Amino acid sequence: MRFVPSVSLLAVATLALALAVPQGLPAQAPANGPGAQNGPPRIPQMKPDPRVQQKSYTLPTGEVMKYTLFVSSKVKPGVPAPLVVALHGYGGDSNFIVRDKLVDEAEAGGYVVVGPMGYNFTGWYGSPVILIGGGPVKPANLTQLSELDVLNVMAIAEKQFDIDPNRVYLMGHSMGGAGTIFLGQKHSEIWAAAAAIAPAAFMLQPNEKTLLGHFKEAKLPLMITQGADDNVVPPAGTRTWAAAMKELGVDGEYIEKPGLDHGTIIGPSMPDIFAFFAAHKRTPPPPFVPPRRPGTPPPAPAKP
Repeated sequence: MRFVPSVSLLAVATLALALAVPQGLPAQAPANGPGAQNGPPRIPQMKPDPRVQQKSYTLPTGEVMKYTLFVSSKVKPGVPAPLVVALHGYGGDSNFIVRDKLVDEAEAGGYVVVGPMGYNFTGWYGSPVILIGGGPVKPANLTQLSELDVLNVMAIAEKQFDIDPNRVYLMGHSMGGAGTIFLGQKHSEIWAAAAAIAPAAFMLQPNEKTLLGHFKEAKLPLMITQGADDNVVPPAGTRTWAAAMKELGVDGEYIEKPGLDHGTIIGPSMPDIFAFFAAHKRTPPPPFVPPRRPGTPPPAPAKP
């Protein structure tokens, strides 16, 4: 699905759009633009966490896609390890989320973590695209490429490491939070649990009960965390997701932390998210049993 906001919607989105912001640092108003907006200007330069590997692979189109990889020292060959797929916010790359407290928690819990680019800085991971400043979505199939990049990076990790298929988790911040909700419900058979941090899911909100209904049907647990002082993704909007989760009976949790904004919510959310992940494993589907042909005797019962 491709979505290009109208001019009036862009005015709203510019005031309430999720920007990529470092973990643990206070968000600052941009030098140019709405003074009420917390978060630094888009695409600030950040030095990667030295514990995180910078990786890449090549799409069939010949385009090189960057991603990040962290492997806990507790991960051992032949021992299935849990995997976290972490989605970054608008305007940054995966070094904005795969760092600091996320890496601390992943190291302690024995996780493999991958952070896909999502094709580019503003890919939206398959969810409806919002572009600051408007203009056409480029390339036209951006949503499909962004989603594909996430699935490709996950597949690379599963090929490279012994990953427990019942402990694959999805998380994301801001734009990545919207991607978490979208990809969580679309590929619910993959994930053991999902966590959205300050999700900039503005374009998904009209369909929030339908999307969350898919979480409910799939028995996929969902955590949402939110800073009470966030004026990029306002808490009032995120609370509607929490209310819908409660109304539908979705297995999950909503945590709103006072005194935190759009950037400072990321790091403090990690202990809650990793505890949530540790408490949930995917229930594998039953093995496929081919239908019997007419007149074929049933299989003999297994011997005790």
